[in-house]
Amino acid sequence: MGSTLKPMSLLPQTLTLLAFSHIVIILSNAETTSDYSTFIFKNCTTNTFTDSTKFHSESLSTFFEELVSKSSQEKFYKTTTGDDNNGISGFFQCRGDLNNNDCYKCITSLPEMLNTLCNKAVSARIQLHGCNVHYEADEFIEERSKFELLHKVCDEKKAVVVEFEEVRDAAFAGVESGVIDGDGYCKENYGLMQVIAQCEGGLGPCDCGECVTAALQIAEEECGTSLSGQVYLDSCFISYGYYPDGIPPDKFNHEREGGNNKNGKLVAIVLGGAAALFIGYIVFLSLKNLGKKED
Repeated sequence: MGSTLKPMSLLPQTLTLLAFSHIVIILSNAETTSDYSTFIFKNCTTNTFTDSTKFHSESLSTFFEELVSKSSQEKFYKTTTGDDNNGISGFFQCRGDLNNNDCYKCITSLPEMLNTLCNKAVSARIQLHGCNVHYEADEFIEERSKFELLHKVCDEKKAVVVEFEEVRDAAFAGVESGVIDGDGYCKENYGLMQVIAQCEGGLGPCDCGECVTAALQIAEEECGTSLSGQVYLDSCFISYGYYPDGIPPDKFNHEREGGNNKNGKLVAIVLGGAAALFIGYIVFLSLKNLGKKED
């Protein structure tokens, strides 16, 4: 009788461990993920600061400190540090759908990345999926067109559905007008297509609209029926994707929309409560079995 009761007495404990492990997995999967720190491209000049220009290094360090401190409050910030002889000018910008906390985290990673990828360059730009930073020494500032192409990626996979171009063109038209109404940022969903466009902060509505139109034309002409594409001009970018299985949920936390972050916490609370009740029930069964064993 004793030998048959031992395995049964271990069953509640085993079930408890299995249930707890399963709940931990569920809770970990309920956490929202973000890819704002994904590297997109770098643009570094071949001209570098020499060792004798230590003042430039000091100005650059002050420049980054100022940018990082502002990134928890602003999505776009432009500044100049140093003096007339050793000035550094530049800005940072976060995507319009990043909350302040994620914007800060994104910008915080950029100074070390710039130091590694563009060491001592007098002018540099690093673009991540969720933010970018650009700086240049004042004496090396060059006039550039806001339509200058910096980076382009076209997906090798091509659409096979007949209506792809119709959906793409409609989504492009929506974001083309939406970016002007959205203060330089727009995310447009049309059917199974999602398009995101953003202009450099401070760019006027007309210039912003022209820049985005130019980027969309490049995507249309050079990416064709690619399922996804990215076009980065000097003063704006567009990114689009066609999702045959449906547009996936956003990977960013949205303060303005109050969405994913709060929902994730709510799911965690509900699952946590369910876990507590389930474990309590297992403990109750265990005590009940022990009582029967003693009887």
